Amino acid sequence: MSAEYVLTLSCPDRPGVVAAVSGLLARHDCNIIESQQFGDPVAERFFMRIQFAGRPGIIDELRTAFAALGPELGTEFGMEFEIFDLAVKPRALVLVSKLGHCLNDLLYRVRSGLLPIEIVAVASNHPDLRPLTQSYGIDYHHLPVTAETKARQEAELLTLVGHYRADMVVLARYMQVLSEDMCAKLAGRMINIHHSFLPSFKGAKPYHQAYSRGVKLIGATAHYVTPDLDEGPIIEQEVARVNHTHSPEDLAAIGRDLECQALARAVRWHAEHRVLLDGHKTITFPR
Repeated sequence: MSAEYVLTLSCPDRPGVVAAVSGLLARHDCNIIESQQFGDPVAERFFMRIQFAGRPGIIDELRTAFAALGPELGTEFGMEFEIFDLAVKPRALVLVSKLGHCLNDLLYRVRSGLLPIEIVAVASNHPDLRPLTQSYGIDYHHLPVTAETKARQEAELLTLVGHYRADMVVLARYMQVLSEDMCAKLAGRMINIHHSFLPSFKGAKPYHQAYSRGVKLIGATAHYVTPDLDEGPIIEQEVARVNHTHSPEDLAAIGRDLECQALARAVRWHAEHRVLLDGHKTITFPR
């Protein structure tokens, strides 16, 4: 009986990396199921994701072997790798405010087996989405926030991350700007969704602003959260063509669907370890 694992790796781009990695797996009686790789010619860095089958409990042995592989390839100062057991679903803490479409979509996809995560809790600065969350049997935490209480509220959020052993945090239309300290502590683990009118249409009622300008294309962007507001590495985007017959309300409704789709794909790819950071951008290996 075998288990399925994922190896993600990045290192300076040079000949022999694929052969060395596949050879190491073969020597440990692992069978490669899926392999994707990309060499970034600008950064001169190589990225790889391999899904493979191996005997249960082999992760520690493989981690030791791959740690020795870097010096063997001459990349001891630049090789980064992780090995994950696909049987272990990432644990997600979801943050929301008042808009519930993205939360509702995530809850449905998880219950339907369409999203390989476990939503361990939902936290919000408003009480509105408590009934929806609790209808799924999931804990809901109302954590009000003001300018004066922001630091304390963020400390409570980080406490929840630790209490629930959350591997990732999903901002499902959480309408609060997070501090630089919180962004740093959850770097590479926190995903946000926003309408892709930014930075063209900032502030209140972006869809009304877009309507007044007669836009022909609207969309949504899912990205990792960084201290630079809405400018973190992009994971996924979704768009729809619109025209003059669409009202601001129509645009908002279409936008909500796009936000759900983009966020769900980003969360899934992150959970399946298909996203690797490459500076200020991402390398994605979707199925």
